[in-house]
Formats: sequence, C-alpha cells, structure tokens
Amino acid sequence: MATQTHSNKPLTAAIVEDHQEMYGYYDQYKKAEGDADAQGRWGRQLTWEIARHAVGEEIIVYPLMEKHLGEEGLQLANHDRDEHQVVKELLSRLESLNAGTEEYDSTISKVMTHLHSHNDDEEQKDLPKLEQKLHPDHSQEAANQFERTKQFVPTRAHPMAPNKPPYETFVGFLAAPIDKLKDYFSSFPTEEMKQKAGM
Repeated sequence: MATQTHSNKPLTAAIVEDHQEMYGYYDQYKKAEGDADAQGRWGRQLTWEIARHAVGEEIIVYPLMEKHLGEEGLQLANHDRDEHQVVKELLSRLESLNAGTEEYDSTISKVMTHLHSHNDDEEQKDLPKLEQKLHPDHSQEAANQFERTKQFVPTRAHPMAPNKPPYETFVGFLAAPIDKLKDYFSSFPTEEMKQKAGM
C-alpha cells in the first residue's frame, strides 16, 4: 500500500496555492466564452474546488484562528464564515443554471468578485497573524490536514449545513458521497483541456 506523501509547505502556502488554482480555473472559464460546454466544464471544476476549499478552511483553519488568536481570532473566523456563506449561496444558485447563459455568467462573476476580496483578506491579514503563533512544524501539519480534509468533504455548496465543527464535519461526511455521485455524472475539463491550459 502506497504511503501518502506530505508536503513541507506552511499552511499559508497551501491556502494561497488553492486560491491561485481557483483564479486559474476562472481564467479558463472566461477564455472559453462562446463555448457553453467548455464553460460548463471549467465552471464545474471551479465550483468543485471552491466548495472543498471552503469546508477545509472551516474544519481546519478557522478553529486554529480561534485557538491561537483569542477573541480576535473568533471575530476573524466568524467574519470569514459569513463570507463563505455568501459564496455558498451563490454556488448553490449556480447549480440550477446553465453555462453559456447571461445569468450563469453573472452569478459566477459575483462568486469570484466576492472570493477575491475574501482571499485577499485571508492572505494579507488573517493568515500572517495565525502563522506568527504557529511553530513551523505545526503550520506544515495544519497544511497537510487541510489537504487531507479536502479529499473527504462535500464537493458542492450546502448553504444550509452547519459551518463549524463538529456538526459541519458530521453533515459533511453525510453529504460527500451524494456529491461525489453527482460529480460522477457531471462534465469536468478533460485531461486534454487541462494540458492545453497548462494545468
């Protein structure tokens, strides 16, 4: 049985890498304008990544902020959860829309506008404060936990689900298999499309 490799990157690097991945998928979505099938595939890849990333942060990162930054950490984490909620509601709306339509494009654009602001806050304010409190080994372990958690969490937005452990974790594990079944019947970018995009 192959052992899972662990990265040596700190938590902030793992989060920023995810943010950049989202922006890359959105760029491909925009480049595919006029091709509803391609836009639908890149849109699905983007929303899949955002949903997993959000829950990964809520389970791993925000509790660390609350633990190590005290009252300020609690306020930052709750603010971030509120921002995630807005994104989850937009992603949920996106599920009922068709790529190639003006409404789909407008909704996914709102998601990214909101995410850019949220991600910038995390990268420039929240994570630097948290990293100051974490030993480098602890930061790397948190990064690995974040990456591992994303493998088991829901891959679609669930705005009505709790956004704090342990209830979020429990509900997430119930929702994840259903999401993965839906993913099986969904269209994602092909390997050829990813290679062409340099991903």
